[in-house]
Amino acid sequence: MIGIIDDDKIFQFTLGRVINHNKQAERIITFSDGERAIQYLTDNKAINENIPDIIFLDVNMPIMDGWQFMEEYANIKTEIKKKVNIFMWSSSYNPIDIERASKICEISGYNIKPIKLEDVKRFFEKFETLL
Repeated sequence: MIGIIDDDKIFQFTLGRVINHNKQAERIITFSDGERAIQYLTDNKAINENIPDIIFLDVNMPIMDGWQFMEEYANIKTEIKKKVNIFMWSSSYNPIDIERASKICEISGYNIKPIKLEDVKRFFEKFETLL
C-alpha cells in the first residue's frame, strides 16, 4: 500500500495514476494534509495491512505541513509494527529544507517536484523492494 499526503490534487492524481498503471501497489490512500494522515495512522496502527509501506509526503500543506507531520509521526511510530518508508516530494529547492529532511531518520529521501513519469519509474525501480 502507498500513501500520498499532499494538498495538490493534480499531484495526487498523477502519482496515483502512474502507480496504478505500473501496478506498483494494490492500494493507494490519499490525504490533503498531515493531520488527516496522522489520524488515519493512529486509528490503524494495530492493523498492519492498513499501514502504507511507502508514504509520499509534501512539505507545504495547510492545517499540518510535512514537518509537523514528521513530528507527530515520531510520537506514534513505535506503536506501528511495520516499517514505513517516507519520501518527501516537494517543490522546494531550498537547501535548508533538503538539509532538514536529511537529518530526520524516518525520511528515506527528498525529491523535487514537478515529477515526470521517468522520475516515478526510476524511483520504483530503485525502491521496488520496499513494496
